[in-house]
Parts: sequence; structure tokens; C-alpha cells
Amino acid sequence: LRLVESGGGFMQSGGSLRLSCVAFGFSLEHTSIAWIRQAPGKGREGVGVSCIRTGTTTYEDSVKGRFTISRDNAKNMAFLQMDSLKPEDTAVYYCAADTLGSGTCTYPGMNYWGEGTLVTVSS
Repeated sequence: LRLVESGGGFMQSGGSLRLSCVAFGFSLEHTSIAWIRQAPGKGREGVGVSCIRTGTTTYEDSVKGRFTISRDNAKNMAFLQMDSLKPEDTAVYYCAADTLGSGTCTYPGMNYWGEGTLVTVSS
């Protein structure tokens, strides 16, 4: 099993980036996924969760209206569209999945994580 993120990089404040997460060895179609970030010197923070059990996608307050999680089941990929980026969005971004089918809708419950991709937003 493997999750690989890509799409990180450097962006000016107000710009957009789209992060991708591709799964190997399992299907994302019926799997809850989460995007999580860790800013330099800070703890992990959930960005959003696409929950299969509830059929809903939820977002952390600071990214609501700016970030969007989507999926492409044919490509076995998930995405995080990030618009109106701010310097405080600078972090390593991880995607994670509930490969055990536990029914969790929170990121700490995701059992499989990728290695992350760095996003840097300048002011």
C-alpha cells in the first residue's frame, strides 16, 4: 500500500495550487481520505476529510471557502485545490486514508499516510 502526494511548491499569497494524492495497492473509491498539514515548528492540523460513511466533506475553519477536496476514482486519485493562499498555509501537506474501513471521519483515525509535499506561500 502506498500514498504519494505531489503538486507542492512555492506560491505567492493569493495564488492557487492543486495537490494530488495517488493510491497504489488499494482503491480510494470507497475509502475515507483526509488532508492534513504541519507547519514549521507546529503540530499537525486537519485540513479536511472526505468521509465515505457520511457522504460528506468537512473542512477546518481556516480553509473553508478556499480549499476543496475532490476525487477521480478512475485514476485512483484525490486532490486538494487550494485557492486564495495565505502565508499561514505554508506547511507540509499529507494525504491519508482509512484503508481498514473503520468508518472514521477524523484524520487521526486514518491509518495510512503519504510522505507529504511542501507548500510555501510568500507574502
